[in-house]
Order: sequence, then structure tokens, then C-alpha cells
Amino acid sequence: MTSLRVRRHRLPLWALVLTVVAVALPAIATSRAQGAATGCTVTYTTNEWSGGFTAQIRVTNLGAALNGWRLEWAYGGDQQVTSAWNTQVTQSGSAVNAVNAAHNAVLAAGGSVDFGLQGTWRTADPAPTAFALNGAPCGGTATPTPTPTPTSTAPADCAGAGATICSDFEDQAGTVPSGAWQTTAPDCQGTGKVSVDTSVAYSGTRSLRVDGGAGYCNHVFAASTRDLSSVGPVVYVRMRVRHTTALPINHVTFVSMPDASQGSKALRVGGQNGALQWNRESDDATLPEQSPAGVALSTPLATGRWLCLRYEIDTTAQSMRTWVDDQEIAGLRVDGVPTQNVDGQWLARRTPPRPTGLRLGWESYGTGDDTLWFDDVALGSSPIGC
Repeated sequence: MTSLRVRRHRLPLWALVLTVVAVALPAIATSRAQGAATGCTVTYTTNEWSGGFTAQIRVTNLGAALNGWRLEWAYGGDQQVTSAWNTQVTQSGSAVNAVNAAHNAVLAAGGSVDFGLQGTWRTADPAPTAFALNGAPCGGTATPTPTPTPTSTAPADCAGAGATICSDFEDQAGTVPSGAWQTTAPDCQGTGKVSVDTSVAYSGTRSLRVDGGAGYCNHVFAASTRDLSSVGPVVYVRMRVRHTTALPINHVTFVSMPDASQGSKALRVGGQNGALQWNRESDDATLPEQSPAGVALSTPLATGRWLCLRYEIDTTAQSMRTWVDDQEIAGLRVDGVPTQNVDGQWLARRTPPRPTGLRLGWESYGTGDDTLWFDDVALGSSPIGC
């Protein structure tokens, strides 16, 4: 692959442990407002740095089903919302209103919806302590989210959908992946490490943590033990992923899928030239092509917050699509018609992919290290949304 000459500034490793520096690893604070049966529960998880923050918000409806919802709260500091995803947010003074997007307007009784926002602050950034859903107060006082006993490996949105993989890692009792997930290094192994983490999670109290090292032989993954050979004809994948470091200029991989059409060599999701990309191990084809125009059709990945990565692979035709936070990435779409800078070299291989497994971790092929987390992983023959 060719490589663009782009200058990138990386933090020294010691900076990642400081929460008082604007670009350091964000601190994580969680508040929970518990409502009566006619209201809601809200989990508001803040990733804060000096002068800025992101918040991931989960609303659970404890009343009747809603077709259209609005969540209201007031900030106790001088926070100002600057952007949001999976919702439309307005703010007047300290009062904030978040209303549904078109794709998540229906909120079933007992159902949940997730959205997020980003903002700024100057003097204080306390988490809000009271919320109202469609005017009905959730009530209660903000308290730390209770630590549940691990009972299931199934996020609620895929547990009943017949997904072949449906895991939020809550069944992992120790720090070493076990049971449905096993540590592997398919090519070569160095200092990279995978572990079960209880300090950072998208849902519940556990996630899969990857300490990915730079250098060719720092390949390390947690591999699902499920055989995916019969999933299809379209394979749908959804996961939450959180990066500490921006995607580097050099090629890296953080999702790897053994592919029968390549003799079990891998379909790889990762990055190059600072943008998200697909890579095919057998011939090193990339999607999009690594030209300035091709890279511009992809996207960098935000750091310090959970992202929803979603993709689909048709095993009967050369067709693939990829979304980040429900936004489709134009440069990561294969439609069977070669497009310059996008999928021309990808379609040089006529045999459709046939994924047989799923591995989550880190491969660096030169420079490039990262600490990242995975949670709420789902894979099946039916679409699974964010």
C-alpha cells in the first residue's frame, strides 16, 4: 500500500494518565437518576477533559410505549452542548432538551435508547441529577451505577434476535478472556495484551480491553469461539469500540475476520493514513484505495468516547457497507461496480467474502499503538442497529 505524508502529533505515554490536561485520557463519571414506574431511568456517563466533555446517555422507558420522545434535564455548571448524535439537542441557559432522531422515535415499554453529545465547560462540569421523559420526571438522586452480578453475555438489543454472537462480556468472571472468548495471536505475538476490564464499560460493568503495541509482532486478539460459516447470506456486525489514540498514518487492524474465500486469511477493519479502512490480507487490497481522494471518502475515528461501528458483508455478491454512529461511510461501500478511489482494486477479486470467525484486538505493521475497548458485540443474519 502507498502512504500519504501527513504529520501527526502523538502524546507521550505518560500523558495518557493525566486527567487535568486537555488531551489526556478522559476521566469517567457516571450518574443514574432512578424514576417511578411511570417515568424512566437514565444513565449519564461523562468523559471529561479540561474545558470539554462527551456524554453517553441511555434512557430506559418505564411507562407505556412511546412514538416520539423528549428527554429534559438542567446542567448545574456552565456546560454548553456543541454537537450530538442519535438525537437532536437544543439548549437554553442550563436547560437541555434532547428529542428523538427519525430512526429511534419508537421507544417500547421497558425499552432503551442510547444517544450522545459533546460540549464545553469553563468552571464546572457536574453530571445532571434529574431528568424528565416526555414531561414525566424520572426523579431520584444521582448515585453511582450499581455493580450487577455477571449473569449474561447478551446485550438486550440482540439477545432475542437470534444473533450468533451477542456479548457484552458480563459473563467474564476473571481478567483473562475465557469461555466464549479466547486470546489468540494468529501471526506472531509480542507485548500486546487483551484483558477483561471492569473500569471502563459501555453497558454493564465489563468490557474487553486491548493494549495494542507498535511493531509488527505485537498481534493480539480475543477470538470468538463461534463458527460463523453458516451465518448469512448477509453477515451483520455491530460493536461498540473506544480508542485512546487516533488512527495512525501506518496500517493497523483492530477487527479481523478469517475468510474462507481467502483460504482463511483475514478480512481486516483498521486504519491507514488516519482514516478507517478495510484491508484484504491475501492481496493487501484496501477499501477505500489509499489515494488522497479515496482517504477523504472515509473518516477518522474519535477518541475518548464510545463509537458504534456497524457493517454488513454479503457472502453471495461483492457488496459491503459500513457505518460509524449510524452515519454510512461513502468510501467503505462496495456495490459491485468499480469506482475509482473507492473499490476498484477491491473488486479485482471476484469471489465474495465468506467470514468464518470474529477476532477483536490489535495488529500494527510498523508504528502505531493504542489502548482500546470493545463492548456490546453482536453478529448475525439480521440487521442489528446502534
